[in-house]
Amino acid sequence: MTKTIGLLFIEGYADWEYGLLAASAVEWFGLRVVSLSPHASPLTSIGGLKLIAMRSADPVDNTDLDAIAVIGSDGWTSKDAPDVSAILHAVRTRGGVVGGICGGTLPLARAGLFEGVSHTSNGRDWILGHEPAYAGASRYSDVLHAVADGRIVSAPGSAPGTFAVAFLEALLPENKEQFSQMRTMFAREYAQAS
Repeated sequence: MTKTIGLLFIEGYADWEYGLLAASAVEWFGLRVVSLSPHASPLTSIGGLKLIAMRSADPVDNTDLDAIAVIGSDGWTSKDAPDVSAILHAVRTRGGVVGGICGGTLPLARAGLFEGVSHTSNGRDWILGHEPAYAGASRYSDVLHAVADGRIVSAPGSAPGTFAVAFLEALLPENKEQFSQMRTMFAREYAQAS
């Protein structure tokens, strides 16, 4: 049976944070990817591109999700940011993978999903500046790459490559060789850049 990943977007989503994850999931692993949003479509990205969400962010509409990734947006830093904790907890309770990248780590912090879990974001000062009392703050890792702790995956906005690999590896741990190949392929760009 094909696994399904939900990518959760809000207005002002970051164009660069989901591409490697979505394309790798479909092209390399034959997974199904669906777009979700608590906002009305179409959504406009930071770069001005339009996206039509396929589903709402209501857990009732997403009982088939094996994983969910919250894509970053400056909108997550707002006091009016949507509360998506219900769908995050629904996926987590089913044993699914829950991830967040960049501003998309804030909904995980607000939902208490970082409690007892190693995680990262856009910097310790950044996450504490938005969520000063979140559960699990003592387990923050100030690193430049994605962090996976069990089935919770987090990353700074500058790390879409390691986020894609860590997220998919948490979902498909049996595919170790393919993830090693992905890491090698993504790293080549930076090895030649100096």
